[in-house]
Amino acid sequence: MKKLVVLVCVALVSFSMEAQITTPQASPSSTLKQTVGLTDVTVEYSRPSMRGRTIFGDLVPYDKLWRTGANGYTLITFSDDVKIAGQDVKAGTYSIFTKPGTASWEVFFYTDTQGGGTPRDWDDNKVVAKTTAQVFPMPEGTTIESFTITIDDLTSSSANLGLMWENVYVAVPFEVPTDVAVEKDIERALGGPSAGDYYAAAVYYSSEGKDINKAKEWMDKAMSMTEKPAFWQLRQQSLIQAKSGDKKAAIATAKKSLAAAEEAGNADYVKMNKDSLKEWGGM
Repeated sequence: MKKLVVLVCVALVSFSMEAQITTPQASPSSTLKQTVGLTDVTVEYSRPSMRGRTIFGDLVPYDKLWRTGANGYTLITFSDDVKIAGQDVKAGTYSIFTKPGTASWEVFFYTDTQGGGTPRDWDDNKVVAKTTAQVFPMPEGTTIESFTITIDDLTSSSANLGLMWENVYVAVPFEVPTDVAVEKDIERALGGPSAGDYYAAAVYYSSEGKDINKAKEWMDKAMSMTEKPAFWQLRQQSLIQAKSGDKKAAIATAKKSLAAAEEAGNADYVKMNKDSLKEWGGM
């Protein structure tokens, strides 16, 4: 019996030791992050290696759908809407599949993002962009041992998604909406502060005990730019008016806030406005 217990213990220890061994992945995972203009682009993929094998036309057959990497789907994420080879693609995450050829590759951006290998049931309706990319042979004597994805030839509004392995390189151009975003920022900046900017500055000055007259000026500006101020905005305006010594204006504004709060069914703001109106002699 003792011998049997010892053998069982030895087996358990051996199993435990085996379970704790960590070995490198044959195709290690990689994450590429690059900002192109103002758009964040992230690529997540696994990187198989040649290991003395012929890749294209053998391990990866020509004119057959390839997962463009190893293990799970290769994924690309755009933080903004982009154009891929002139095709509109919404912000989001997509898988990348390819059909390598001797002179060119077909490249597909696909909406399914979960899975390994290639989709069992390919659905053309899930292809958000498709393009043909020319094959560029590597200089003689140059070999790319591990499959590599790059983002090359960056400008403020475009870049190339590069795919490299063995002795070939293909590039897929894409464009990002930098100019649109910058134009909007320019218009906003040249147009001056927004109502929200004036409101936030006014509330900050009031809550921190800073120049209350400046806070009142900013709040009045914010409210003049707001088509229909909310009850909570009017509440802040009345408090600032009261702090600045303009009780008459504070009472008038508090009554507007009270009416709006009652309409919205906000009991807290109804009570706060009533309390203030009593304090200021408005009720």
